[in-house]
Amino acid sequence: MQYTLGIDIGTTSVKVIMISSEGKIFAETSVSHDLISRYPNWAEEDADIWWENTKTALRSLKEAHQEEMMNIKCIGCSGMVPAIVMLDAEGHPVRKTIQQNDARAVEQIGRISQILDQEKLYERIGGKTNQQHILPRLLWVKENEPEVWEKTDCIMGSYDWITFQLTGVKSLEMNWAVESGAVDIHTGEWLTEELAIFGISTRLFPKVNPSMSVVGHTKEFWETELGIPAGTPVIAGSADHVASTLAAGITKRGDLLIKFGGAGDILYCVDEIETSEKLFFDYHIVPEKYLLNGCMAASGSLVKWFTKDIIHQDTPDVFDRLDIEAKKVPPASDGLIILPYFLGEKTPIFDPTARGVMFGLTLSHTNGHIFRAILESVIYGFRHHVEVLREMGYRPERIMATNGGAKSKFWCQIAADVLGQTVISYPSHPGSALGVAFLAGMSAGVFHDWEQIRYFLTDYRIFEPNSEAVEIYNRSYEIYRNIYKQLKPSFEAVQKLYL
Repeated sequence: MQYTLGIDIGTTSVKVIMISSEGKIFAETSVSHDLISRYPNWAEEDADIWWENTKTALRSLKEAHQEEMMNIKCIGCSGMVPAIVMLDAEGHPVRKTIQQNDARAVEQIGRISQILDQEKLYERIGGKTNQQHILPRLLWVKENEPEVWEKTDCIMGSYDWITFQLTGVKSLEMNWAVESGAVDIHTGEWLTEELAIFGISTRLFPKVNPSMSVVGHTKEFWETELGIPAGTPVIAGSADHVASTLAAGITKRGDLLIKFGGAGDILYCVDEIETSEKLFFDYHIVPEKYLLNGCMAASGSLVKWFTKDIIHQDTPDVFDRLDIEAKKVPPASDGLIILPYFLGEKTPIFDPTARGVMFGLTLSHTNGHIFRAILESVIYGFRHHVEVLREMGYRPERIMATNGGAKSKFWCQIAADVLGQTVISYPSHPGSALGVAFLAGMSAGVFHDWEQIRYFLTDYRIFEPNSEAVEIYNRSYEIYRNIYKQLKPSFEAVQKLYL
C-alpha cells in the first residue's frame, strides 16, 4: 500500500491527513491554534506555532501508524493565501504573520490606488489594489516597523513556510503569487517596476513553482523525530481554497464550492481566464481549468468569536446546543440582520473600513437569534457572490459545501434556503488537506486521473430549499444589502478615528 500526506495550515488549526492508493482516508489529526487580532482590522498568527503544531500532528500519526508512515511517497502542504511570513537571513520569522484577511493597511491601499493606474493593473493581475494584496501590507510594515523591515530577507506564504521547514528549500506556490496582486496572471512575471516604486524588491520572493512540482525532499533527521522517510518528495502545494475545490470534486465548468472555513471561500469553475473587479482569480489544480474566487474575511472565525469571546461557551457541544436554540427562531431571525464584516471585507465589496453590524436588535432577541443571524449573514455573503457570477453570465449548476460549517445540517439548510438551490455537503470532509494529499499523489504517480478524487466523496448530504424560507430570505437579503450601502459613509468616518 502506498500513502501520501497532506498538511493544511488553517486559520484555526493545522490539519494532517494520510490517504491511501486505494482511495481511502487512512488517518487524520489536527491541532488547534488561534487567530490574533490585537487591534481593529488586524489579523495575525504565529508561524512558529504553525510548525510546532505540524510536528505535534505528525508525531501523533507516527505513534499510531509508524509502519504505514514509512510508505509515504509524497507530501503536499496547503494554507491560507496570501498570508505573509517574513523571515530573516537565518530563516526565522521576524514578526507575527500578517493574514490574508488583515485590513490594517487602509492608508497604504488609498495611496497605492492613486499612484498606480488601476485600470492597467486590473488588465495585468485581474484585480485592483485591495486589502488582500501583499503590497499594501508590506508597505505598512516598511513604514510602521522599519526595524522589522530591515531584518526581512525573504517573504513566503503559510504553506511555503511548512515546506521550507520540511525540506530547507524556500519556494512560493503559483497561486500565492497570483493572489498576491504582484504578478501578471498572463505571463507569470512579477510587477517589478510597480513594486520598486514603493521600495519593494522582488529579490525578497523565492522561486515560484507550479502546484504539483517537487520543490525539495524531507530532511534526514525528520525520519527519526516525525516518522517521515528521509528524502520524501515535497511538492509546491496549494492555496487552501484551491485544494478544497479539488477535494470537493469541483472539476467541471459550472461547479460551485462554498467553503465554511475560518474565512468564507466561494469558488466557481470555468474553462477560460475570466476576471471580475469584484472577485479574485486562480489557476485550478486541474489542468486547463480556472477559478473565479470570492473570499469573505470572516466566516467560521465569526462563529468562534461569538461562542468563545461573547457567550464564553467554548465546549465541544456548544454548536449542537446553539443549533437547537436557533432552530426555534424563524428564518431571518425575527428581523435581526447581521453584516459579517468584522474584519473589514474582501470580495465582493473590497472595503477594509466595513464593520460588523447587528441591525434590528431588540430586548426580545436571544442568543439563539444572534447565532442564527450570524449563520444567515455568512450565507447572505455567499449569495452576494452568486449574484456577481450571474451578472457575468454564469449560473451555478451544482453547489457543494465543505469544511467546518458543512458538518451542521442546520447551517447547510440555511444555505440551501438563502441561495434557493440544492446544496450537497460533505460533513466528514477534511477539505484542503485531502485536496493537497491527492495532488501529492498525482505528482508521485499514486493516482493517475483527476476523477479518482471521487473515491473519497462517499459521505454526503443533500439539502433542498424550502420554498417558504426562500421567500422570506429573498426579502431579508435585500435589507442586508441596503444596510451596507447606507452605512458605508459611516464606516469610512469611523476608520478615520484610527488614522
